[in-house]
Amino acid sequence: MEQQLPHYPESIEVTMGLRPFLHPALSALAPEISEFTFANIYLFRQAHGYRVSRLPDSSIIISGREGGRSFFMCPSGLPEPGVFSGLLKDFDFARCVSEKDALTLASKGFLVEEDRANFDYIYKRRELSEFSGRRYHAKKNLVNYFAASYKYEGRPLRAEYIPDAVAVLEKWSEENGAGKDYLEAKEALLNCERLSLCGGIYYVEDIPEAYILGEELNPATFVIHFEKGIGGYKGLLQFVNKSFAGLLPQKYEFINREQDLGDPGLRASKEGYRPCAFVKKFKVRGL
Repeated sequence: MEQQLPHYPESIEVTMGLRPFLHPALSALAPEISEFTFANIYLFRQAHGYRVSRLPDSSIIISGREGGRSFFMCPSGLPEPGVFSGLLKDFDFARCVSEKDALTLASKGFLVEEDRANFDYIYKRRELSEFSGRRYHAKKNLVNYFAASYKYEGRPLRAEYIPDAVAVLEKWSEENGAGKDYLEAKEALLNCERLSLCGGIYYVEDIPEAYILGEELNPATFVIHFEKGIGGYKGLLQFVNKSFAGLLPQKYEFINREQDLGDPGLRASKEGYRPCAFVKKFKVRGL
């Protein structure tokens, strides 16, 4: 049953019943920020304690907690100045504020802080699908090594392959620890169709060893939410990235690979794929 959003300050938890309203509402915004899809909000609802409601202008407000502090996000952009100032009295800070809105708020004297750990990495889909030129020489060598060393096969991540993808996730969690978005990744696989997610699964020597999963973020951009691969296969993840980028429809000019969360290893990995841009995000506090 479809749920209705209450008016702020009332709020409700994020449930699958909200999807018939929230998914088209967020999609219509053609967001650049990766957090602003229903799948992302739903999957990380427990990690952030997300709740949703409507502002006086009927736009969506999403609230949550981070590091013991309360925050809110406005996917539609800045509400009226009085409303925004009132929200900053109710919450510790605003999160996922766009660069444009951050500049506006800074000019009005609000305390604006760059949230580098949550910048989204943006890549040109064609560049990832080809790995051409000196910039990608090392990546292409890894892909060539993998292709020459192993028997492999890639398949669309259809319903019949979800159990194999779950098996990849289980092996990945044994290698990396289940605390690293394991629960969200598993729920994404089990609700793949309901959340309109799509991806690919990759077999090495007839064994499922990697998968990738995402969705359309806006008409020009596909966002990767999850990418898991088993260690021990040199070049596997580079191959998966190149292969999947090549399979995406050409209408997607860009691939958003989300944030590095301040992890040095993840940052080095994402920077190694040569992003063409970042979607900058900011935190904003009151006067």
